[in-house]
Amino acid sequence: MPTPPPPAPRRPDQDERRFLAGPRSRRRELRFLWTVLREFMRGFRVLHFVGPCVSVFGSARVAAGSPYYELARQLGAGLSRQGFTVLTGGGPGIMEAANRGAREAGGPSVGCNIVLNAEQHPNAYLDKWLSCRYFFVRKVLLVKYSYAFVIMPGGIGTLDELMEALTLIQTRKILDFPVVVVGRAYWQPLLAQLTHMQAQGMVAAADLQLLTFTDSVADALAHIEQYAVQKFRLVARRPPRRWWLAE
Repeated sequence: MPTPPPPAPRRPDQDERRFLAGPRSRRRELRFLWTVLREFMRGFRVLHFVGPCVSVFGSARVAAGSPYYELARQLGAGLSRQGFTVLTGGGPGIMEAANRGAREAGGPSVGCNIVLNAEQHPNAYLDKWLSCRYFFVRKVLLVKYSYAFVIMPGGIGTLDELMEALTLIQTRKILDFPVVVVGRAYWQPLLAQLTHMQAQGMVAAADLQLLTFTDSVADALAHIEQYAVQKFRLVARRPPRRWWLAE
């Protein structure tokens, strides 16, 4: 008899779809929890010693050499000179540009990549990275190690990351770290919508103070210097390594 073909590999999103489809057997739920726990543990080990980070969010579809790419590259370099580790989603486009700027400035460059059906490979400018299967794990890691957030032009994923950071700050789940939105013309419709929401009483005026919109690399870095470095008295401090944890 001919040898049966190997089973088709499971797509990265199948586990999440099955999990979100409703109750399953307790064994399957426990197995899923174990995979999530392992992913968090791996992320904690990879990122434990990277130092204070700034997360840079933006589109993967921006080509090298474009104005937004060069802006992100300059920001990555500037953040490195401030003593930060540049942390991104690890992919191409804006993420690559920020990591590239950090690398060129001699600073640490780290990425939290995501495994997708259309495979997203880590960019070539990372000193350290991990690949996450689950978006929610990746989002937690990008927030956990960051003391500021830079939002470059992007799409739905970038909006999601922006709103996640704003919601956590607004609800005091994390401290009021600075959120810098770069590209005033690109983000003008968002600013108009937020202003409309405030006028309707859906957003407090204090919530909008969490954001600063700018086109200037120097202004963005100055804002982070004032509201992250000075406010929280950040130093490039790393926890001690433990030999018995194979660190």
